[in-house]
Formats: sequence, structure tokens, C-alpha cells
Amino acid sequence: MTDLARIGRSLLIAALVWLTWQFARTPLGPSAGESFLHLPNLVFHEAGHVLFLPFGRFVSVLGGSLLQVLVPLLCAGAFLWQHGNRFACAVCSWWAGQSLVDVAPYIADARALQLTLIGGRTGAEVEGHDWEYLLTSLGWLQWDVALGRATHLAGSAAMVAALLWAIALIAQRREVDTPV
Repeated sequence: MTDLARIGRSLLIAALVWLTWQFARTPLGPSAGESFLHLPNLVFHEAGHVLFLPFGRFVSVLGGSLLQVLVPLLCAGAFLWQHGNRFACAVCSWWAGQSLVDVAPYIADARALQLTLIGGRTGAEVEGHDWEYLLTSLGWLQWDVALGRATHLAGSAAMVAALLWAIALIAQRREVDTPV
């Protein structure tokens, strides 16, 4: 790896460290969805509803959040498998963790229904949202905040783990990324 590539990767990691700090300390409240990554994540979220539609209502509703997290993981796998690029895999893994953090307030809002949805109204104004339906169907509605917090924690941990991996890769000072 050239010095310029190492510097570029180091700057990217510095930015992701700062973003991780910001996302990890974001409360599970109505301010969710205000990050610049929320809109790209939302595209995959909404596509997931359509993609999983043939599998019934429950899977289609779950498919939104599922695809939102799966797309970064699929990108990570593609970088690793096709190119052997472990650094890009680590960055995409960070994105998957961030997607979990992005979904967490939605889960935690299942009873309160206060988050503003894509149409500009809250779940209370439009008779619920995805996670209200999913948790009600499972009989887990009373666990919405705990599940949201656990998802937020898991996403934050995934972002930190991905950053540690990326830092270790930079520190190895290899000339090129090689397949594992």
C-alpha cells in the first residue's frame, strides 16, 4: 500500500471514529433519522419491503429493516470475496453497524409511535409502523425500548469492531490487500 493510500485510509478511519462517537451517543428518540446516512439507508429499507413482498406480510414488513442491514453486509462480502479487499470489507461492516443504530430508534418507538415516518406523519397518525406491527405480532411489544437499546448497542459494538479491524489492517503495512 502506498503512503498516499495509507493516509487516505487513515483519514477515512478518523472520520468514521468521529461518526461512531456521534451515532453511539444519539438517544433513541424522535430525532432519529436526522443523520446524513439515514436517507441512503432508507432507500434500501423501502426496497426491502418490496423485495420480500412474495413471502407474506410479516416477512415483507421485516424485510425493510432486514435489507437495510443486509446490503452493507453483502457489499462487505463482495469486497472480500471478489477483490480480497479486507479494508473495504471493514468499512462496509462499519456501515452495517450504523444501519443497526439507524433501525434502533424505530424499534424502540413501537409503542410510542412518535417517530416521523416517510410521509411526514408519525406512527400514531397513520395507525402504527413496521416495528409496532412486528413486535405486536410476536407478542413482544412491551420489550420495544429494550430491543431498541439492544439493537443500538449491537450496532455501536459492530462499528467499533469494524474500526478496530480497519486500524489493524492499516497498521499491518501490507503492500496490497490480499485474499484471506
